[in-house]
Amino acid sequence: MGKVIGNVHLESQWRKEALRTNLWLVPTLEVLLAVGLFFATWSLDRAAYRGAITLPSWVISGTADAARQILAAIAAALITVVGVVFSIMIVTLTLASTQFGPRMLRTFIRDLTTQLTLGTFVATFVFAMLALISIGPASHGDFVPHLTITVCMVLVLLDLAVLIHFIHHIATSIQLPHVIASIAAELSAAIEAGAGEPEWEGGVKHGPPVDQLNSRLDAEGATVPAPASGYLQFVRHRTLVRIASELDAVIRLDHRPGHFLVQGHQLATVWPPEAAPEVARSFARAHITGPSRTLAQDIAFAVDQLVEIAIRALSTAVNDTFTALTCIDWLGESLCRVAAGWDPNPVHRDAEGRIRVLAAPVSYERLVQRAFEKIRQAAHGMPAVLIRQLDALTEIMVEAVSEEQCKVLLDQAEMIDRLGAETVPEPADREDVHRRYLAVLAAHASRGTP
Repeated sequence: MGKVIGNVHLESQWRKEALRTNLWLVPTLEVLLAVGLFFATWSLDRAAYRGAITLPSWVISGTADAARQILAAIAAALITVVGVVFSIMIVTLTLASTQFGPRMLRTFIRDLTTQLTLGTFVATFVFAMLALISIGPASHGDFVPHLTITVCMVLVLLDLAVLIHFIHHIATSIQLPHVIASIAAELSAAIEAGAGEPEWEGGVKHGPPVDQLNSRLDAEGATVPAPASGYLQFVRHRTLVRIASELDAVIRLDHRPGHFLVQGHQLATVWPPEAAPEVARSFARAHITGPSRTLAQDIAFAVDQLVEIAIRALSTAVNDTFTALTCIDWLGESLCRVAAGWDPNPVHRDAEGRIRVLAAPVSYERLVQRAFEKIRQAAHGMPAVLIRQLDALTEIMVEAVSEEQCKVLLDQAEMIDRLGAETVPEPADREDVHRRYLAVLAAHASRGTP
């Protein structure tokens, strides 16, 4: 039951992420709300026009011509501000693409404040236009929707507050520390979403063990080709388990979310081979590909984003060491979380306890390598960066739960120390780097491990 809930949660996270990464959903919902609000106020105005109700004294009154002039001015001003908001967004996206990398555009597109600002102005414009066209002759003279116009004025005041907040938000969100912290927060959420899923809670396990199944798959398994090219974004493991159970088969996934699939190339291996054609036909229900990576099941994506910002900062064109240090700090914090509580389960069983799906999750070793190696390779002769990487490794070493994890950290620390000895020209700086390397060794020794 725990695994089912975990998979449902991950699928919900993927759907939420897919809906958030666009600029049309929130504005569309706000426009629909504006239309509903208009019909509500218009109905009250019609009732007041017939004399069925009396509007409060604070409702704006005036002639039809005055109402048309007010609403036309509001509509024209709103569409102008919408253009300004679009211009600010384009400038922000251009800056993000050049300074942070093209993969950072997703972070700004999915920003809720930007979507709400755009939607608020468009919705108010639609409300004003509906109010404008509702003015016209009627049985008792010109019909003027006084309450609707009053509500429109209130919405304009709300738009001004939203615009001020939007400008403040944009000025804050394009600052590098804020961008880095937001990516790290998404990484932490992704780690928690996929952490510690139990392998099996149904009782007695049945069927062959993992090693024997892998041997059968290698020797007799049939391959399933990828139906489309693109990045693997999400895998519905429970759907694959159900398909494999119906066919009494075992499916081994040869790619994990984040890998790029080439249409027609191997995506999975199936045993017995007779089940491969049916699995291939059913695979479209069990996996999702797209033009970009997402965080739902691919925490390496967030690690790569932080690393990309760091190596851009270390390039000779930018030469921003402090940004790289900030990225290393957040990478270290995230890997502490990974070391302490992240253990993705590669084995998925059916209701009878038989292994049906063998997944390919990213390993702890690979995450550490992705977090440190490219930054180290870009940090030739930069003792500040090497020192900060060794400090991060010391903190992660404290949280490591196995000797295998420690071995990965020690390998990275050794390479950093060796790079410092070879590329840092100043002896005092080399000594500082080596001293931090000794701190990593001391943290490992204090664990009482050989």
